[in-house]
Amino acid sequence: MSGSGVDRDGVYGERPGREAVVGGEQSVSDRPPSGTPSERGPGRRRGRRGRRGERLMVPEAEFTSYYGRPVINAPTWSARDIAGYFFLGGLAGAGSVLAAGAELTGRKAMARALKVSSLAAISGSGALLVHDLGRPARFANMLRVFRPTSPMNMGSWLLTAYAPTAGAAAVLEAAGRLPRIGRAATGGAALLGPAVAAYTAVLIGDTAVPAWHDGHRELPFVFTGSAAVAAAGMALIASPVAENGPAVGAAVFGTALESAASRIMERRLGFVGEPYQQGKSGRLKRAAQGLSAAGTAGALLWGRRNRIAAALSGAALLAASACTRFGVFQAGVASAEDPKYTVVPQRERLRKQAAGDA
Repeated sequence: MSGSGVDRDGVYGERPGREAVVGGEQSVSDRPPSGTPSERGPGRRRGRRGRRGERLMVPEAEFTSYYGRPVINAPTWSARDIAGYFFLGGLAGAGSVLAAGAELTGRKAMARALKVSSLAAISGSGALLVHDLGRPARFANMLRVFRPTSPMNMGSWLLTAYAPTAGAAAVLEAAGRLPRIGRAATGGAALLGPAVAAYTAVLIGDTAVPAWHDGHRELPFVFTGSAAVAAAGMALIASPVAENGPAVGAAVFGTALESAASRIMERRLGFVGEPYQQGKSGRLKRAAQGLSAAGTAGALLWGRRNRIAAALSGAALLAASACTRFGVFQAGVASAEDPKYTVVPQRERLRKQAAGDA
């Protein structure tokens, strides 16, 4: 039994160092003994100090998810297939628009080259899409209904209408037959071209992936600018320097539109826009910016005078457009894999809603 106690004269038999600490320093007996987890190294969290000197045993709250797993399923699409599908579709759609303009202004060589490249690009784009789907029948199954509220369904119908039109324009141009039908096909492809270039941005913006869904306002403009850059690059590679005027203008327009839309989107997204600036996506974005700046500068300075410089500038612009599409794809995957980009914005929206209701 303890030899201490309390009588009317006070406490007797108490042991030294057992006094309760209300404020200030801890007593010696209250410190953790040697060998406890708090003295085994900095890798273990120590308890926090309270306002009145007591140690709080609950550690600082840290964000985590259920068993550390993502809140939403990350896209399982192949980057080569789907990002390549985005890039080639943009090249085809913008190329048809530029081809129609070249034909109207009498630039026959440029018009012919862009019609052929648009047919090749949309064929490659469709092949990548079918490869990702696994079976061609899955694409055909999407045409069994007509659903204006579904971007995927509308995109399937759009590709079904555009590909034959672009094909007819290219084949009749190469064969030199039926010029009136060829001109009509060129005009039809040009009308559908902007939608082909931008609809994939609407498609990914309709998903639950944070970096895509929250950027649905600006992504169509990013993709349109990137498509114009790609078409300008193809025209600079395949056209005579004497006809490169529209290609130079398209390069300047596309670079300016893509850059402005990307900056506005990332500024508006704030925290959710981090994946566009970090990791693989950030590296691709910086590469796209450098290549588009170099390609546009080369097109402005030498695109209409030097054949080799024009081709090199065109190659840089094509590479810049591809980096943009692959960078957007990688940003979406990164934002889906990290649960904070899903949960933190939801909590913020709930907090604002609660504050507004109050």
